[in-house]
Amino acid sequence: MALKGLKVVELGGLAPAPYCGMILADFGATVTRISKIGERIDSDSLANGKKMIAINLKSPKGVEIVRKICKKSDVLIDPFRAGVMEKLSLGPNVLLEDNKKLIYARLTGFGQSGCYSTMAGHDINYVSVTGLLSLLGRSNEKPAVPANLIADFGGGGLMCAFGILAALHERTFSGQGQVIDANMVEGSAYLGSWIYRSQNMPFWGQPRGQNMLDGGAHFYDTYKTKDNKYMAVGAIEPHFYAILLKGLGLSEETVPQWEDSGKEIFTQKFLEKTQEEWCRVFDRTDACVTPVLSIEEAANHPHNAKRNTFVRTVDNIPAPNAAPRLSRTPAVTLASQTLPGRAKDTVEILKALEYSTKDIQQMGADGIVELHQQSKF
Repeated sequence: MALKGLKVVELGGLAPAPYCGMILADFGATVTRISKIGERIDSDSLANGKKMIAINLKSPKGVEIVRKICKKSDVLIDPFRAGVMEKLSLGPNVLLEDNKKLIYARLTGFGQSGCYSTMAGHDINYVSVTGLLSLLGRSNEKPAVPANLIADFGGGGLMCAFGILAALHERTFSGQGQVIDANMVEGSAYLGSWIYRSQNMPFWGQPRGQNMLDGGAHFYDTYKTKDNKYMAVGAIEPHFYAILLKGLGLSEETVPQWEDSGKEIFTQKFLEKTQEEWCRVFDRTDACVTPVLSIEEAANHPHNAKRNTFVRTVDNIPAPNAAPRLSRTPAVTLASQTLPGRAKDTVEILKALEYSTKDIQQMGADGIVELHQQSKF
């Protein structure tokens, strides 16, 4: 495991921070999630395989415990808005004084400064202020609401994980930790670098939904099939477009690639066969035509099944295997493990910090930590 031996502390938060911790855990890091006492974590579907402790962060004793954990850790993932950790007496000035090698990763929506830095938001808000949301959607319709992939996971959790690995690499030379300002606005914007920097290229230049790569071209779109499913078409290059036309039984004369007459023709043509029938036509060709699959269908697709792209959770839900694949030290997804309770490892973690059984029981009684019902002392 590439990150074996790395100790990460993840403060309980919503999707981006748990995803960042999940990536590090899948690649071998030991990730300890600190939840609030009584916090509902049933919505955190990414906690599999993490060590779990629940602490009252508003108590001095709880803050002491967090500081002790961070003294022995390599990375802290902070999911709170700017200033929250400072109010808890757990800001970078405190924790980096305790542990000069600590990588303090701050994962927020709007960043540590700026007029929006203390404001609440979600994926759609962060993407909207990057300018990217204005590009998504069909022509003459309002901007489309994307699933929360762009900011939460691409520009948030994944970008934060990359920042952590970059800081860890630098630490091998300097011996010093540092603070990472990972925020979903700038992370999403950076994720979209090619789109920004290609605006003067022929791909763009038209209103939303009228460009080559946003559904404006008939050869780069989705089409309904006879059985009310869909096929995805992405035949940009002329030689791929020629193979597409051959599979559809059409000619360049009938549907020229660079003219606007193809949408209606393609729409009617794809309605002539079912999705499965079109797959038999286009599979293993260079037409750049593939089925639009449901999550369950994707897990069972022959290509994905051959490569073990998905595993199954204990609830029999498809979950992606870890990616990318390393040849010598591959990651192993922890998704198939049972989701842990928020206080599952409280006793184990506190004992490793040299707290006595009496101390732990007293802290549980005082509401400083939460003890799992089946805790063994």
